[in-house]
Amino acid sequence: MSEARFNGAERPQEKQRGPVVLRRSRSSEPTTTDQRLLDSRGPTDWVHTDPWRVLRIQAEFVEGFGALAEVPRAVTVFGSARTPREHPEYATGMELGKALADIGCAVITGGGPGAMEAVNRGASETGGLSIGLGIELPFEQGLNPWVDLGVNFRYFFVRKTMFMKYAQAFICLPGGFGTMDELFEALTLVQTKKVTKFPVVLFGKDYWQGLYDWIRSSMLEYGKIGEKDLALLHLTDDIDEAVSLVQEAYEAWEQTH
Repeated sequence: MSEARFNGAERPQEKQRGPVVLRRSRSSEPTTTDQRLLDSRGPTDWVHTDPWRVLRIQAEFVEGFGALAEVPRAVTVFGSARTPREHPEYATGMELGKALADIGCAVITGGGPGAMEAVNRGASETGGLSIGLGIELPFEQGLNPWVDLGVNFRYFFVRKTMFMKYAQAFICLPGGFGTMDELFEALTLVQTKKVTKFPVVLFGKDYWQGLYDWIRSSMLEYGKIGEKDLALLHLTDDIDEAVSLVQEAYEAWEQTH
């Protein structure tokens, strides 16, 4: 094929920008990427663009993996940020954190106040490893004072990965939408075998019984889940039972690794 033909209508005007090819009107960019990097001191809107967000997301994964890589076996515990310190559920959270620390488990929470703080506090005061994974929110929250190892995230989906990757069990204290989100995320991953030997415990029968009954009477009854899926959920009021489920699952996991 002749050079003249490449310069004709069959070959549109083209410019390469790294792996990206720009043609026709998109190729008229007057400067190169490195020129804009070195010379430009213009607007800062670029830090909010999607390509830049990809780097931030990557950095959050790297930071989280690095901070948590050497964490021993751990249990992720969720619950409401709105639980007052004087509420019985707060005392239960502390007892649960202590019991998990006593069997050598680190605890991982969202690092906030309320039930999360209670679990972190119970573990920390017992000498266990207390981990908090915070999230940037429109209102000020911050990590609670009983977090020994804390990581703050911008993105919920990165934070969720850390909750799941570094835990061998998942316990839900009474909570709101955030707790529900994490509960069904965990159930979906266990159901689809993305994670294995991973008990999901609903702690507090008075609070969770209605949801459990609905799952059984609606989801199961209408064939949206199976009996094995319902069996993934463990409903209890007993800390010893919850800890035993964690221990049994860990021992089963050890036998396969």
